[in-house]
Amino acid sequence: MSLDVLEPGKSALLVIDLQNAFIHEEGTLGVSGVDTRRLSAIVPPLKTLIERFQQADIPVLWTLQEHFATDHSRAGKKLANHTARRKQISALANTWDEEIVDELKDLAAVNPAHVIRKHRFGAFHETRLEILLRILGVRHLFVTGATTNACVETSIREAYLRDLDVVAVDDCIAGVNGTWETTAKEVWQQYFCELSTSAEVASWIDEKSRPRVLEYGHQLIMVEDIDRSVDFYTRLLGFSIRPAKPLADGRPFTAFRQGIALIAGKEAGHRQIDHIAFEVNDVRGLAARLKEADVHFFNDLHDGPYGLSIYVRDPDGTKIELYETGAAA
Repeated sequence: MSLDVLEPGKSALLVIDLQNAFIHEEGTLGVSGVDTRRLSAIVPPLKTLIERFQQADIPVLWTLQEHFATDHSRAGKKLANHTARRKQISALANTWDEEIVDELKDLAAVNPAHVIRKHRFGAFHETRLEILLRILGVRHLFVTGATTNACVETSIREAYLRDLDVVAVDDCIAGVNGTWETTAKEVWQQYFCELSTSAEVASWIDEKSRPRVLEYGHQLIMVEDIDRSVDFYTRLLGFSIRPAKPLADGRPFTAFRQGIALIAGKEAGHRQIDHIAFEVNDVRGLAARLKEADVHFFNDLHDGPYGLSIYVRDPDGTKIELYETGAAA
């Protein structure tokens, strides 16, 4: 699968249960006879990947599995639950077993608000993860962590059922049984997600971090009689007006939610398109590239209505606005 269709601005990395209970040889799985070396092997590549996401300012979300010595909900079950197969209850609240492994602890502390406690396998089940993803504008979820056939798989299924684009980072996911993992990943690829490697994901971040246009912003049309034109677009075509900041030069200006805006000043026989605007990810980097190419600038970096902006001329003379939302001079 090509990751090119995904956007960092709509993405997040989910790190599932990188806790002593499941990774450390002295944690619950280790003392219960599980060979934790295959689990701890994901820590180095995962650490590198987490750091790359944080450097790119892409959210990193963590789940922390937490259990209690007394669990009346589970106590009501007639059949043995999975915790009965271990020497102790894993990840007891307020214990070393529950803590994130030392190698990743400082990275999780970068944003404590992105650490989500859960009491069952699923990262979404009765947690605040879903609303947090909506708040952050996340549509693409890169999934990592432990263990493959329990918490990771449950979370992948939950994410897919919420119509998120899911990418499982293969070398940053581990479980207790290699055979189970192979089968699970075959099922995932068939139904729930795409598989990628941490190196491929890092390359995707590098490529997407280069200065580039993100999406179409708007087109500004120059008109002779703005009142007449506004009436045409609203009353006859059903356009709706979008609140917008006034232009710096004070010319009458009306923006529509349908993607165009009108500005007064057109003279008979004059061009109608004032400019076309696009949102970009790094307007400073793009400005530097365009200057190196001797592109003509109408306006250099300045605070525009939509963010830090430049206006340049394309080869045919059309004025192009390029703006970075949230940036300022």
